[in-house]
Amino acid sequence: MASYSTNEFRKGLKVQIDGTPFQIIEMNFRKPGKGAALYECKLKNLIRGTVTDKTYRAGQSLEVADVDEFTAQYLYRQGEGFVFMKNDDYEQYELTPEQVGDESRFLKEGLNCQLIVYNNNPIAVTLPNHVVLQVEYCEPTVKGNTATNVQKPVKLETGAEIGAPAFINIGDWLRVDTRTGDYIERTKEPE
Repeated sequence: MASYSTNEFRKGLKVQIDGTPFQIIEMNFRKPGKGAALYECKLKNLIRGTVTDKTYRAGQSLEVADVDEFTAQYLYRQGEGFVFMKNDDYEQYELTPEQVGDESRFLKEGLNCQLIVYNNNPIAVTLPNHVVLQVEYCEPTVKGNTATNVQKPVKLETGAEIGAPAFINIGDWLRVDTRTGDYIERTKEPE
């Protein structure tokens, strides 16, 4: 079985511990005054979604997780589930709201995402860092109140509510950071 040595540890790496896939979401290297270097890792359980902290000494290794990651397109919502289609062979996968998590606020039909599959079962989805969405509703702009640091709540076409500058109007297209839910810029309609 392939493995990663501690010097290969980095954020985003998928490893397997006791038969369970984990993703390193944070890694800090620490060299105490004497003794071996330490690698402090924050690991996310890809099946349960829980986060745990583990520390490894230099020279230790972890197994490579037996997961597939590929591009899949979000198709539609079916009951409680979210249906995705693998782009190269059109196979469909359904994820639960728990697996999709808070990122469901920015899911728009036709959006390409990264799907993570373990033993042919989908376990997680990663959205692109930025998406372009249309403003569905916001309060009208008050004349003269166009300073860029004044924020107002806006509702996007996916139902997500974010803070945006006061000059934003209904029908505008906004680029949004899916990791933080922050407004980035007003943009043109995507092709």
